[in-house]
Amino acid sequence: MRESDGVLLVIGSGLRLYREYLVASIHRCARTAGLGMVLLNNLKPTWQHAYFDRIIHTDVFDPDEMLATAREVAREHRIVGLMCWDEPVVLAAGELAAELGVPGLGVDGVRGCRDKSRTRAVLTAEGLPQPGYALTANLEEARAAAGRIGYPLVLKPRAMGASIGVVFAADESEVDAAFGVAMGAATVDRSRYGGGTIVEGYVGGEEISIDAAVHKGEYLPMFVARKQTGDQPYFEETGHIVDADDPLLRDAELMDVLARAHRALGVEDGITHSEVRLTDRGPLIIEVNGRLGGDLIPFLGRTATGIDPGEVLFSVATGQRPTITPTRNAVAGIRFGYPDHDCLVHGVTVPAEAPGLVLASPMVDPETTLRLPPGGYLARHSFVVCEADDRETCATRLDAAADMVRIDADPVDPPAPGTAFEMPAGLLDVDEQEGVIA
Repeated sequence: MRESDGVLLVIGSGLRLYREYLVASIHRCARTAGLGMVLLNNLKPTWQHAYFDRIIHTDVFDPDEMLATAREVAREHRIVGLMCWDEPVVLAAGELAAELGVPGLGVDGVRGCRDKSRTRAVLTAEGLPQPGYALTANLEEARAAAGRIGYPLVLKPRAMGASIGVVFAADESEVDAAFGVAMGAATVDRSRYGGGTIVEGYVGGEEISIDAAVHKGEYLPMFVARKQTGDQPYFEETGHIVDADDPLLRDAELMDVLARAHRALGVEDGITHSEVRLTDRGPLIIEVNGRLGGDLIPFLGRTATGIDPGEVLFSVATGQRPTITPTRNAVAGIRFGYPDHDCLVHGVTVPAEAPGLVLASPMVDPETTLRLPPGGYLARHSFVVCEADDRETCATRLDAAADMVRIDADPVDPPAPGTAFEMPAGLLDVDEQEGVIA
């Protein structure tokens, strides 16, 4: 590590299967720039050794411990950039970037992204279309808010990600149960904004996400993902499709709404993942996340467009305006495999070959219990990624590849009423995880 050139500080590597392709790109950029790489990670490293010059084992989910460790690193190395793409850590990491004086979302920006209630308030003040909403702490407040806002509704934890605890309520008879689900998830959240439930008006229309870079406040979109979700009342994400030539990238109204939202939130430098509903009133922002998209969306973006999100992230994290120029014109999609019921998985087999198949992998180890909402979330046993020249063909290929997945599992009884759900295994780094995306 060349001390004079400084180091990049990465907080949390994430799952190998989901994030190694990003780490590999960032590593290449760092080496070209003569920078070292230091990782703070919650589990003892395995695959990470190939990319980082120094790895420190610390609880990144404990803000006090993470910050103390990072400050010690800052006393020993000249930190020139900071990166974090793990939702529960984004807030503390963004505030740390401001403290260290390196490019980041900014204190206002990261707080506006992480706190969904603050997001709603800021965007409403900006004059952007927003549903009626209220932050509630108990069932009585939720009932009162529901009466004011009107039905149908969505209830969600104040700060949880990955659609965990997000539930639909069609009318008054469903509010109590929906609040219980949302608050049950909110209380699992250890973050500063955990513990509250947002009640908001349901908005119909196609849901999309946009991954974009922000450089000194300038909004620079990379790619759009069209989202597929499970059946109501839950909003589990079952797949995404990215089209390099998606006309939404040229939609002036959509891009204006996104740029205005980022300015209002105070986002300075970084990468964001915005979720938007395309309504009959125009694009309506559901939330803005201060990180790259999950669910391998950045990998789909790279496959479809040739834009390398790792290179873009390196640029904005080191204060450079990124070059966002597509070099491919394809369509790429992902489909996640979910069981029909709670089950104990003994094994999963995925196809090695299929038309347009880019990647396929199991997502659970043998003897893993998968629970569907509200007893659990992200009960995914596998995924397949396919590419094609157009969206229709890509969807057909995803159907065919998903049909080739085989799962050996036995049903299990649902958890007892009132049992707190466990965070999904798929959100945690696993030392033995062997999947590789180069």
